[in-house]
Amino acid sequence: MKALVRDAQSMLSAAANLTGEKADELRHRGMEMLDRALGKASYVQDQALERSKELAHTADVYVKDNPWRTMAVAAGVGILLGVLLSKNTK
Repeated sequence: MKALVRDAQSMLSAAANLTGEKADELRHRGMEMLDRALGKASYVQDQALERSKELAHTADVYVKDNPWRTMAVAAGVGILLGVLLSKNTK
């Protein structure tokens, strides 16, 4: 997607130096490329949002089904972080 945006930017900057029909064509193609890039970015954002909602739901179900296991893991991680941080501050 970054390459698509870079190509569109280069086309638009090249079109800025031209006049007439060729410049109009380059500007039009550049705008189409930017529109496609924005469309792809929107699609990727929607997919990421949907996936994060699914993961959050899965985590919620797991925590509700295994509350003691979740508490034990959280406590273990907290103790481990506490030990590691206390060693780094000495």
